Amino acid sequence: MQHDKVLILDFGSQYTQLIARRVRELNIYCEIHPYNKIPAQIDSYKAVVLSGSPQSVRGDDALHPDLSKIRTKKPLLAVCYGAQYLAHFSGGNVAPSNTREYGRANLSFIDNQDLFFKGVSKGSQVWMSHSDTIKILPTNGVLLASTHDVENAAYKIEGESTYAIQFHPEVYHSTDGKQILENFLVSIAGLKQDWTPDSFVEETVANLKSQLTNDKVVLGLSGGVDSTVAAILLNKAIGKNLYCIFVNNGLLRKDEFNSVLKQYEGMGLNVKGVDASDRFLNALAGIDDPEKKRKAIGRVFIEVFDDEAQLIKDVKWLAQGTIYPDVIESVSATGGPSATIKSHHNVGGLPDFMKLKVVEPLKALFKDEVRRVGASMGINAQLLGRHPFPGPGLAIRILGDITAEKVRILQEVDAIFINGLREWDLYDKVWQAGAMLLPVNSVGVMGDERTYEKCVALRAVESTDGMTADWVNLPYEFLQKTSNAIINKVKGVNRVVYDISSKPPATIEWE
Repeated sequence: MQHDKVLILDFGSQYTQLIARRVRELNIYCEIHPYNKIPAQIDSYKAVVLSGSPQSVRGDDALHPDLSKIRTKKPLLAVCYGAQYLAHFSGGNVAPSNTREYGRANLSFIDNQDLFFKGVSKGSQVWMSHSDTIKILPTNGVLLASTHDVENAAYKIEGESTYAIQFHPEVYHSTDGKQILENFLVSIAGLKQDWTPDSFVEETVANLKSQLTNDKVVLGLSGGVDSTVAAILLNKAIGKNLYCIFVNNGLLRKDEFNSVLKQYEGMGLNVKGVDASDRFLNALAGIDDPEKKRKAIGRVFIEVFDDEAQLIKDVKWLAQGTIYPDVIESVSATGGPSATIKSHHNVGGLPDFMKLKVVEPLKALFKDEVRRVGASMGINAQLLGRHPFPGPGLAIRILGDITAEKVRILQEVDAIFINGLREWDLYDKVWQAGAMLLPVNSVGVMGDERTYEKCVALRAVESTDGMTADWVNLPYEFLQKTSNAIINKVKGVNRVVYDISSKPPATIEWE
């Protein structure tokens, strides 16, 4: 089935991915491309959106897209920088704002006769984020909306299907933002809303069958959402020709290796569990530098995975749970990371000598879409709702060198914390949680005796994508009971602290 597509041109805004997610929520497929790398097959897109940008259209470094194949030829929605770009270079005027226009605002005027604002009421809250403002509309510009401080908050260009807004419809704080996007994409641009999890599964399975035929595929399972959903899709397409390998690096959560294997048993997957914990711990012995720990884990993973892959005759494909944000980051318009961002994704970045072709069934999806696809295929809700867990596992939550005893301590602490979150119905309200073992001892008193034992830090954060995060204000009573349980039950720990730092500046993990 051929879906209508939207092209989003990225000018480097922190909100660009949010635009894509809002469009996808309308069951419309979209792609993000850098403003200066417009796809050659532009005819395959039915509408175009210009994103915001940290740049100013008035600056010497203003970003100039080539809109010759888009403007007047396709419905065009210009957001923030895009709106100012059209004004500044098409007969209007953009100037510094008297006051920085940032945060909540309310529409004080709306042209309700235009389809663009169908279902949107005067007073609707919008989110502004710019230091420049449009003083004069471009040639043939027609005012559609204003706020108290921003006269030209929205406009269209007469004789074109071109619309522009200085606010951000994609963010949560723009109350009717989703409605405005739907008005543009459906009512004005005429796109069909047929991009659904069910259609994705059906089409992806069909494409995988055609691509892979009778070839054998190997996939490194992590127990996480992405690799699991990828495995189920591949299993639907090629059945027993899919070989899944789940490696125990000795740095998983308590009992996780066996529990994940048991969970996979009921899913009809061809899974082999490989316990290589001693191999990893030996490779990590005496290493305390975080980056060296990561490299050691990556190297051993490659070795173990390669050993296991060679036991399967005639394997031709490596499957990975790559998702769309990884693809976007590899082609950033603003000089972001290269494709090597995937060096430790799922299978640790396999070297060329393995000579395997790569298949990535999830590369068109965002994380929340992966979960919806997984739900549509009947994957267990508890698995789909799992918190993110770092590839190097507990190694980057143990500050300093790694020993089997330190892993044991942290596994016990982590289990009490995570199980407690579940028991208190807090797990699903937290984006990610875990415990850190600190390289310090502190004095304690237990049974009238002096102790000199480890300190652990608990961490729980709220986030949407991990790029920014706020610490979660967990109930004091929960923290009190959790701290007591850890100190009483885990030998070697006499002090518990709670991390109340946000990202930035502090990362979610400590290493």
